Amino acid sequence: MQNRKGNGLAIVLIVIGAIMLMGVLPHLIHGIFGILFPVLLVALGYYGIKSGRKIIGWVVLFIGVMALISKLSWIIGPLLGVALVVWGISVLKGRRGRTY
Repeated sequence: MQNRKGNGLAIVLIVIGAIMLMGVLPHLIHGIFGILFPVLLVALGYYGIKSGRKIIGWVVLFIGVMALISKLSWIIGPLLGVALVVWGISVLKGRRGRTY
């Protein structure tokens, strides 16, 4: 009977190695850290503002927000378009009920 204590770690290492060999892991890690780093900057900026270091906190927060906006621009653009269409329709519907 074999000792099966280390089998979990071995399986995890084999799976990670196979994913790396397929070339999927670098893209996955890049995508996660591409979003995680700006979120971390926003959190550090907020912490800096709350802890009394207002100038450096606002600078780090601004950099984090700008980086986050650039990373999420693929979804911000279409959402902004949908919001403008909905707003335009609501403005048109609101004017029909008014008589001048």
